[in-house]
Formats: sequence, C-alpha cells, structure tokens
Amino acid sequence: MTQPLVISIDAMGGDHGPAELVPGVARAARELGDDVRFLLHGDSERLRAEVARCPVLIGRTEIRHAERVVAMDEKPAQALRRGKDSSMWNAVEALKTNEAAAAISAGNTGALMAISKLILRMSADLDRPPLVASLPTVKGVATFLDVGANVDCDAERLVEFAILGEAFHRAAHGVAKPTVALLNVGHEEMKGHQEVREAHRILRQGHLDLDYRGFVEGDGLTTGEIDVIVTDGFTGNVALKTAEGAARFIRGELKAALTGGVLAQLGALLARPALNRFRDRLNPPPAAPLLGLNGVVLKCHGGASSRDFAQAVRVAADLARSDFAQEIERNMRKLPAAMAESIPPAANGAP
Repeated sequence: MTQPLVISIDAMGGDHGPAELVPGVARAARELGDDVRFLLHGDSERLRAEVARCPVLIGRTEIRHAERVVAMDEKPAQALRRGKDSSMWNAVEALKTNEAAAAISAGNTGALMAISKLILRMSADLDRPPLVASLPTVKGVATFLDVGANVDCDAERLVEFAILGEAFHRAAHGVAKPTVALLNVGHEEMKGHQEVREAHRILRQGHLDLDYRGFVEGDGLTTGEIDVIVTDGFTGNVALKTAEGAARFIRGELKAALTGGVLAQLGALLARPALNRFRDRLNPPPAAPLLGLNGVVLKCHGGASSRDFAQAVRVAADLARSDFAQEIERNMRKLPAAMAESIPPAANGAP
C-alpha cells in the first residue's frame, strides 16, 4: 500500500488564522485525493472546532497542540530564541523528523526563513533560501527569483538561483525544459554590472544542464518568452512590488470605470465572468517556496483567503511529489566545474 503524502501546516499564521486556513486545507483536500493527509499545528481547541465544520478533513487530519504563535511583527532573532514549540516551528520540524513531506505557513516571513534554515539547513552553500514568485505572463506563468531574501548577490549566487528556479519551474508548472535568463538593463553582453556579466559567462560556458537564453529586460517579465528570470533580491523585490502596485492601480481604475453609472454597472454585470478571470490573472501568487532548503517549505501571504491557501497546499503537494530537490543537487554538483570552465584565460594564469 502506498504511503500517504503528509503536509504539515502552521494553522495559526497569517492575518486570519484557522478561520481561513482550515477551510483552505479542506478545499485542497477535495481535489488532492485520499492519499494526502494533513498535520495541523496550533491551538487544538480552535482547530478541532474548525475541522468539525469540514467533513472532508475527518480521518485525514491530525491536530497537534502548540503553546504559542510567532507574531507577524516578531523579529527573526526573537523567533529563533522563543519560537520553539510554536505552531510555525513545529510545522517545519515535522519535515526534519520525516513525518511530513512539505510545510506551509502564512505567518511571519523572516521568522519562517530563519526557523526553516535552522531546523532543515541548506542543501547548498546559500546565505539564505531565495524567495520565488510566479508571475502571470501572456503564455502562462514565469518563475521570478530572488524577490527579497538575498539583497546582495555575487555571480555564483545568481547561477545558483538559476539552477534552483529551473528545477522549481519544471516541478511546479510541468515544463520539461524551462528557458532561463538573467534580468538586465539590456540584451548586449557588455551591459549590466559585473556580477550579472560574470553570471552570464558562467551560464553560457559552464556546461550546466540549463536552456539558458541570455539577458532579458524588465519589459520581458510578462511576455512568456522566458520561463525562469533570475536577479538579486533587491532588484527582484522592487520589480515585484512595482508589478503589484501597477496591478492594483489597473484594478482600481477598472472598478471605478465600471461603477460610474447605470449603464456601466449593467455592462459590468454582464461581463462579470470575464472580469473575474481578469482579476484572478492580476492577483499576486499566494505562495512562495523557500528554495535550497533540505525540505519543501512554502510561505503563503499573510492575508491569504481559504482559496489562496488551498492553492498553496496544491503547490506543496506537487513539489513534494516531484524530484526537484534531487535535480537541484545534481546541478549544484556541476557548479564548481562550471565556475572553473568559465574563468577567462588571463584570470587563471594561462598565456
């Protein structure tokens, strides 16, 4: 008999806690099938009450009491000192003890990153796991990283992000051979700062098993021509927040235009299905995996609705069932040789 896939959940995190997260787990459970089970960590009394309202979870859920919750404004260092036996800590620790295949939290991002790194350790020589965003494009979805975890990145770090993002995109979005590019201020090889140009040379010459396409500019983020777009955490966070702000502006302007009179309101009513699809395309992705850890950990945004959290659970299940971690490890083993191969002759002492 096949072993069930277990997903460990910090059911107290985020702005809404169990009232939204548990129904989200129930929504995902209906789609994922009986071979997926759930560990819910938090206030056992509140969790039992919420699970009782979701019959699909009966018999598929184990509740584990946690004495405390990591606050949304708690500093990562405080979370490390005081976080043990919190719902977040216990959710991640279930991966280390092999009781679960993936963990999800809608709680404090910095705390989740610090706790995950301490408990699971990094599978590669990374300072911190990069945060990944899935951007809507004309042709589907693009993987964009880092979006805020690692502000300063050298060339080797950018190459590592390319390896991590490529393996993630294949696992999460089903693309057999994702295309990869570096975000830059132009397509020409002489453009960009030294770290980007050096990363470009390594990816071009290092014989890594990647479909590397060179540079892409900011206006190429949503064309769908590139599947995985790599940058440092500073640039990535600015680009992501700019895109989110533009999406909010467009939604606000559209709403104002469609509520400006009786005829506009009638038109909006008739176009509601199309407008809902438009809204969903512009909404930011609800979950960002922390890549490079010895385990699958997803950060769901703090204001997640039950629908958002259900999507995060589905992504966690897809990643847990894939071999993307093994793919990352295989390519990371090639990186030292790739770095050596890409060094220009004058730099390594050759005549």
